[in-house]
Amino acid sequence: MRINFKSFTVAPLLLATAFVLAACGNVSRNVHQDGRGADSINWPHVGDTTPMHHGGTFPSLDNLVRVHAGLNKQQISDLIGYPHFSEGVWGVREWNYVFNFREPAQGDHVVTCQFKVLFDSDKLAQRFYWLPEECSRFQQLARAPAPPPPVVAPAASTERFTLGSDALFAFDRAGLSDMSAEGRAKLDQLAKGIALHAGQVQSVRVVGYTDRLGSDAYNDALSQKRADTVKDYLVSRGVDSRLIQAEGRGKRNPVADCVQTERSALIACLAANRRVDVLVTALKS
Repeated sequence: MRINFKSFTVAPLLLATAFVLAACGNVSRNVHQDGRGADSINWPHVGDTTPMHHGGTFPSLDNLVRVHAGLNKQQISDLIGYPHFSEGVWGVREWNYVFNFREPAQGDHVVTCQFKVLFDSDKLAQRFYWLPEECSRFQQLARAPAPPPPVVAPAASTERFTLGSDALFAFDRAGLSDMSAEGRAKLDQLAKGIALHAGQVQSVRVVGYTDRLGSDAYNDALSQKRADTVKDYLVSRGVDSRLIQAEGRGKRNPVADCVQTERSALIACLAANRRVDVLVTALKS
């Protein structure tokens, strides 16, 4: 008769495996039938893990976020593995884990946490606990959707169109009827350009200036009237009024510094200061 010695070596291993998988008892006291709590939530000592789980594991955050109530034990183990202690697998209604998490903001500092799953009488997961409780933030971070990519505002540029005030209006005038044919033609051309890029234009700012002759109050009022007239003219040529702002700056920001003493020569020299700037801000194509 030939004896198969292998059968005698395999049997103890099978018995040992069965013992590990069988219930060795819950750590917590009297886990409720619905699996939503226990008379006393107790935790095993971190150093009492099985040898293969010594020191804990680094769970997949993608899997951890998928752990939820209603999963059976096989589904839980597929996501985060079997329990790390010898409380048993199939018969018990409590699984305990030791998880490690890295803190990138703290130089990859490792945080060790304990995680507990309670099962109901049908062995379906119902309640989850963390020790310390603040470790739940790792699961919450895993649930949080990735932040959307930053919105990059399209680049915009501002183009300045300077129109000599003397070419737009009769001297010391500001009304629409005072506007010269040359001034109307230039504004017509500008309005067509704005209309051509209407989808890109974000704003149109009309700024009127005067020379330094006269009082500040008079020059402020005259420059504002000229800016308003140019604005109204552009609107009459199809430019959206919501895009346009008109502002009078009086004698501010001069571009010519004249020292003539004779009045007519001084007025001629200061002509460059009597102007209307139209600043068109548009998105770059």
